[in-house]
Amino acid sequence: MMKPSRGKPPLYIITIVICAVAFMVLLYTERISTTSSNSFFKLKSCSKKVRVTKSQKSKTDEKSLEINLHNLEEDDRIDFDPDMCSVVHGKWVLNSSYKPLYSDRRCPYLDLQVSCAKNGRPDSDYLQWEWQPDDCTLPRFNPEIALKKLRGKRLMFVGDSLQRGQWQSFVCMVQSIIPEKKKSMKRGKVLSVFKAKEHNVTIEFYWAPFLIESNSDLHIIGDPKKRIIRVDSITKHAKNWVGVDILVFNTFVWWMSGPRIKSLWGSFANGEDGYEELEAQTAYRLGLKTWANWVDSTVNPNKTRVFFTTMSPTHMRSADWKHNNGIRCYNETRPYLKRGYHGTGSDPRIMKVVSEVVNRMKVPVTTLNITQLSEHRIDAHTSVYTETQGKVLTDEEKADPKSYADCIHWCLPGVPDTWNQLLYAYL
Repeated sequence: MMKPSRGKPPLYIITIVICAVAFMVLLYTERISTTSSNSFFKLKSCSKKVRVTKSQKSKTDEKSLEINLHNLEEDDRIDFDPDMCSVVHGKWVLNSSYKPLYSDRRCPYLDLQVSCAKNGRPDSDYLQWEWQPDDCTLPRFNPEIALKKLRGKRLMFVGDSLQRGQWQSFVCMVQSIIPEKKKSMKRGKVLSVFKAKEHNVTIEFYWAPFLIESNSDLHIIGDPKKRIIRVDSITKHAKNWVGVDILVFNTFVWWMSGPRIKSLWGSFANGEDGYEELEAQTAYRLGLKTWANWVDSTVNPNKTRVFFTTMSPTHMRSADWKHNNGIRCYNETRPYLKRGYHGTGSDPRIMKVVSEVVNRMKVPVTTLNITQLSEHRIDAHTSVYTETQGKVLTDEEKADPKSYADCIHWCLPGVPDTWNQLLYAYL
């Protein structure tokens, strides 16, 4: 019987050792590969654009870098960069822990028209959806910081009833931290002014549904066919905007009362009988050019900032979001979350007019693009939880949503708070 050579282990032992070593090498390699892959996708899929300093870039420790990135993401004001962040692309996220800064029972400045909970709306999830852009995080609205940014300034919202809703939203978001004796409100048919006395701030609303002059400026003409606009006249309104520090304009819904609109320009001996019927889009462009010419010739961009809020979509056709048996926005309790949804309640041609006119202006205008994010909120309109002619809808009227559901205006608190969150981010 042959004895194994001294000093040389048997062949089967060598084989076992080699296999064990190979297995350990393979396991270690796989672990490294998996860790690297996970880290890569973790960073790759991060939807927020984060600025990293040179000192951070020089760190080679991956764990340390991830911690720094995490800390940066938690600071909303660092995350949001108006030059990099597109608020158009994003999604609504339900946040059950989120609470609005006010309620329609605690804020005394809300119209009955938008006080949905007070008017009997039974659901409340519509209050807890937050807009989350794909590539940044909008900073939360902080009323103390907002008032500090506005100290000694006049902020004026100019436009129609939707703009009035945005104004009321802004007032309600800041008023709760102001002592009763240090704030005041003066309401008027054309101009309404809220004052935060300690900060020397005024937050104002000026009624001008077309921005330019019309026969509906004071006494509203209910029949759209009888409304007449003056496409080249704005001075009567604009003289009230001079000297304002921050101007936020909007106009859309009143222009969309039909395919054509009666329009005047120049001076005619026969007055309002000298109108021509123009396509709504053409009249809108003429009116917006008149507004733009006033801004360019009057506003000092070193003293005044100008914003323009894009169209607020309506939701009058439930088939747009595949609810073929629905009645407008009535009884909708969740947003329509399909990416890039665009219904028939907004007009891309009007958006194009706004873009073309604003891009040709000398004075810089910041566009608050609220259209796409608002498109999804089929659940947030006042619907039947509103008023008509100063009175809350009766139970009988609420039971007739085809006639009474308002799918134009928004509940407050609600979507206009997000518009103001965006405005706040730009201030």
